Amino acid sequence: MTTFVNLLVVAAALVLVARRQMRAQRLDSERRFWLLPLILGVLALRDPQIIDHQHTALSVALLAAGLVAVLGMGSVWGWTVRLWRAADGSVMAKGTKATVAAWIGMIAIRIGLFGIGAALHVHQSGSSLMLGMAVLLLVRSLVVNWRARALEPSGPTAVLH
Repeated sequence: MTTFVNLLVVAAALVLVARRQMRAQRLDSERRFWLLPLILGVLALRDPQIIDHQHTALSVALLAAGLVAVLGMGSVWGWTVRLWRAADGSVMAKGTKATVAAWIGMIAIRIGLFGIGAALHVHQSGSSLMLGMAVLLLVRSLVVNWRARALEPSGPTAVLH
């Protein structure tokens, strides 16, 4: 896929996920939360230009730094989601102001890494963003689902921040 198409896919995924995260929704632990990250990851890894072969070491280092950053930010994002039990016993989730701050931080880190790559004349494919988004979403979902399993089933007053 072209870089433009990759960026459109990443932007669409961002809009979809961000919109869903900022409103209260029932957390379905049986849902296939790994499906969107899997699709994004496969699409990203199919791109032979994910690594700049003229600057292989720098390109791999930037990609690895980006993936380490999204591992951390995905964890942070997962911990910023407010979880609680509804009256019917189901687990509810909603993003907070800290969630927005985590998104802003992640975007700033990605811009910084892109700037470093540009300064070093490393070609950066939109597929690296797509792979980062896949890892970010997967880690966030794993953290949120893990936290949800730890919620006490004591009723509607059980709140975990």
